Amino acid sequence: MPLYEHVFLTRQDASTQQVEDLTAQFKAVIEQMGGKVAKTEQWGVKTLAYRLRKNRKAHFTMFNIEAPPAALNEIERQQRLSEDVLRYLTVRVRDHEEGPSAMMRKVDRDRERDDRGFGFRDRDRGGFRDRDRGEYRRDREPRPPREGSNEESAPGAAAEE
Repeated sequence: MPLYEHVFLTRQDASTQQVEDLTAQFKAVIEQMGGKVAKTEQWGVKTLAYRLRKNRKAHFTMFNIEAPPAALNEIERQQRLSEDVLRYLTVRVRDHEEGPSAMMRKVDRDRERDDRGFGFRDRDRGGFRDRDRGEYRRDREPRPPREGSNEESAPGAAAEE
């Protein structure tokens, strides 16, 4: 049987329970039609690159599926009819990826980095409180006047005349 990766996006207004119910419903359809879902991952609520049906965020869910094409056609048909599903994408693959997907590894890596305190500021240029700001501008020596300027307060202007 062919192998697929299937990702679908659910409205941001939907509760976690509603997303889990949709996931269970789609899994049941696949299993009824002779397929099986090898792995299910909830990627959580993520910001979208652009608005989809007035939604700026969506719940992301991924399936690793081993099923006949008819089962995929049926869940895609049901997802088109569902008002909660914003988008879906099915990709046929040669092998299923072992372990967590790239999105889950990214979440773990980000969480680990935040726990260590290596955020954007710390990694790129040090903590914002650690930098030496130097003296305040009003405490600095006044700059000498520029050549050709008509400033009368310049210290060398009176000596030339």
